[in-house]
Amino acid sequence: MAPISTTIEVDRPPEEVFAYVTDPARFFEWQRNVVGGHMDTDGPTTAGTKCLTTRRIGFAERAVTSEVTHISPPRRWGVRGIDGPVRAVVNVTVEPVEQRRSQLTIDVDFEGHGIGKLLVPLAVRRQARNEMPTNLRAVKERLENGGQGGH
Repeated sequence: MAPISTTIEVDRPPEEVFAYVTDPARFFEWQRNVVGGHMDTDGPTTAGTKCLTTRRIGFAERAVTSEVTHISPPRRWGVRGIDGPVRAVVNVTVEPVEQRRSQLTIDVDFEGHGIGKLLVPLAVRRQARNEMPTNLRAVKERLENGGQGGH
């Protein structure tokens, strides 16, 4: 199946949009069910760096590990889940529209392992398709309005 692709324009320069959407410590501000996150390094993020997030799944919190597959600031960033039954593959693209505007596109796909092979087509893709527009609107709100009334 094709990735779920969502695009929005944000009235901020690409560098600012890129820094915000690729910082796992800020994912909770705009991604539903994320309660925390960080990179496993204090140095620069490179391909192979681990991205650790904690998500609320049902009534439990679950740690999820992804690995950065590519990074080219302020334009492209990608991660691939490396543990758990449902592993996300995420690609972020930030393109300049005007001097201070950006177009943000996030493509999300999923790989199911074990029980995840059933969950991905039955629930996970549908949930992501419903949540992604809300998530990107939250990014826009946070960056353009300082988070007033955001996610």
